[in-house]
Amino acid sequence: MRQRVITAVIALIIFIPIIIAGGIWVDIAAAVLGLIALSEILVMRKKLIVSWEALLSGIAVLLIILPDFWRAILPAHLDINFVVYGVIVLLLMYTVFSKNRFSFDDAAVLTTGAIYIGFGFHYFVMARAASVWMIFFALFIVWITDSGAYMIGRKLGRHKLAPHISPNKTWEGSIGGTVAATIIVAIYVHFYPQGDYSWLVTVLFTVVLSVIGQIGDLVESALKRYYGVKDSGRILPGHGGILDRFDSLLLVLPALHLLGFM
Repeated sequence: MRQRVITAVIALIIFIPIIIAGGIWVDIAAAVLGLIALSEILVMRKKLIVSWEALLSGIAVLLIILPDFWRAILPAHLDINFVVYGVIVLLLMYTVFSKNRFSFDDAAVLTTGAIYIGFGFHYFVMARAASVWMIFFALFIVWITDSGAYMIGRKLGRHKLAPHISPNKTWEGSIGGTVAATIIVAIYVHFYPQGDYSWLVTVLFTVVLSVIGQIGDLVESALKRYYGVKDSGRILPGHGGILDRFDSLLLVLPALHLLGFM
């Protein structure tokens, strides 16, 4: 626990000023975090992080996270979506020339990972571009849900939520985390309204986003369970990897866009 707290404090000291500064600092942070998260999938898949497949999937992630940057340097007739498609085709072509070292399954995993991570961090950039309060809105939902679920689950948890994926999570913790997030975020949006919605509608959407965040957590847990690893990485002592810390946000931030907050 002491190591977790120390890591969390150091991470917040670095992370919060970047969020507040915005602009290119958030762009760089999103790109770096996206590449690290993708490298964690490569390692779980037992692929080298210095390889053609890592290079191509990394380019795909960066294209998705920072499309405006690429639009400035690509020929005008090239659409970003087409360029991403082109990189995926190169991954598929690599299955032909890799002498069976790189399979269609590998290409599918990296393509899915690039889309999953890329769009998650793209909407991280978009949320901060909308306003600093928007990104804190998303962060508070995730952080409070996670903390509330952990504390309430430890005290009151009896019924397993998804024992085949994450045996420590309980229904009591899940519901408690959502209730805690809804109450605290309701106070937050009273002072810092989000989007064009009324206070009540925003609070109702907070419930939805809290649930989506927990699903994001379970998605990443299913990924780790499939590959037989406890943590996605070791970059954050006591917390695991970047995917371990951003799994909920990777679904919550696109959901914010879908619900019309940005």
